[in-house]
Amino acid sequence: MKKFITQYLLLMVLTISLNAQTSGKYQDAGSSVHYQYITTYDVAKLNKILNAELSEFLNGSSMPFENFKGKFTAPKYPVKLYRVKYNSVIPEKGNKPTVASGLVAIPENGKDSMPIVSYQHGTVFGKTEVPSFIDESMETKLMVAVFASQGYIVTGADYFGLGISTEPNSYLVKESSEQACVDMLFAAKQVLTANKIKQGPLFVHGWSQGGWTNMTFLRKLEELNIPVTAAGTASAPLDAAVTVNRWLNNYQPTDAIWLPGCATNFIFAKDQYEFPGLAARAIKPEYYQVAKDFYEYKIDWKTYFSKTKSKAYEMLTDEFKASDTMANDAFWTRLEEMQAYRWRCRTPLTNYYGESDEVIPVYIARLAEGTHQVLGGGSNTKAISAGPKADHRATYIYSLIHVKPWFDGFLK
Repeated sequence: MKKFITQYLLLMVLTISLNAQTSGKYQDAGSSVHYQYITTYDVAKLNKILNAELSEFLNGSSMPFENFKGKFTAPKYPVKLYRVKYNSVIPEKGNKPTVASGLVAIPENGKDSMPIVSYQHGTVFGKTEVPSFIDESMETKLMVAVFASQGYIVTGADYFGLGISTEPNSYLVKESSEQACVDMLFAAKQVLTANKIKQGPLFVHGWSQGGWTNMTFLRKLEELNIPVTAAGTASAPLDAAVTVNRWLNNYQPTDAIWLPGCATNFIFAKDQYEFPGLAARAIKPEYYQVAKDFYEYKIDWKTYFSKTKSKAYEMLTDEFKASDTMANDAFWTRLEEMQAYRWRCRTPLTNYYGESDEVIPVYIARLAEGTHQVLGGGSNTKAISAGPKADHRATYIYSLIHVKPWFDGFLK
């Protein structure tokens, strides 16, 4: 009888635990951190991501799926996925309290200690195309399939204004981007502690916007004396001022058709977080409302594209474009401060770049390597080409194939 009661109680505990996971209710991981079970990616799903879904992701790329087929290690472990919501503050708004979200992906490998890789995602035009809504974020699914399926914990912040956040989109806003990532890292640690898992060595990686975010995040971690074992980026716009000037003043026929969306979203983000009135000064009246609606997720990319120009500079006022030569213009001065490569980096770092990237020129993606060497201590910084045909997406895939075994080498 006693044995039966014990078994019954164990069954009840298991049932309650499973119900908590499948019901989507948030569980406490501390006073300001809560996490919600999303789903589990089994090995079959992870294999699908690395094959059929990757093939679709690379449709139209200068390096289609055939270039990468069979290059990834087959997934080993199912992965449990959790949405995390956590308290943070907005530095540009006087440390206004806010609630943000992100993802924690935990391999089901039976271990109580694992390395962790913090991933910073790239530009998205949908509010929920982010890590914690992983089914809408192919880049995050790839991180989970490549890293979490092999025994790494994967985390990623959604950034302020994305995911569950009610703030405006903080697109490329420096201090807010750093704050979201730092606080997400702390929140992830609390979730792991709640699940009796110890965090092993920390790695960081990011693509495109996330490459820039990853670099400024890495610099912040070094300032806080939080050790990072190694860091990678793919197609990182390391110098914001040069990147934006390039988009506005030196259009190239190979430029991505969605760059105008990046430009106007960035202007509106700066308007909302740092320079009120900037958008009205910068964007021509005939495009202002559609750009504002796009920034606020009221219209989708196709609608935006049908009502605007394919070249970013055609949507901006002559006054704004001329202001980039004025040394005292606050907006352009701020862009100079947004560089994410001019410091003496202590962390081993690899910046991957594509020689046919339609978004980030080779020169900009390679800035850290030479700069870190000039500043001293930069022998650990490398810029590696993904190849002469590598466009924006192919560069990211190349980085995943090569950064994973590089990170693995630090665990031996």
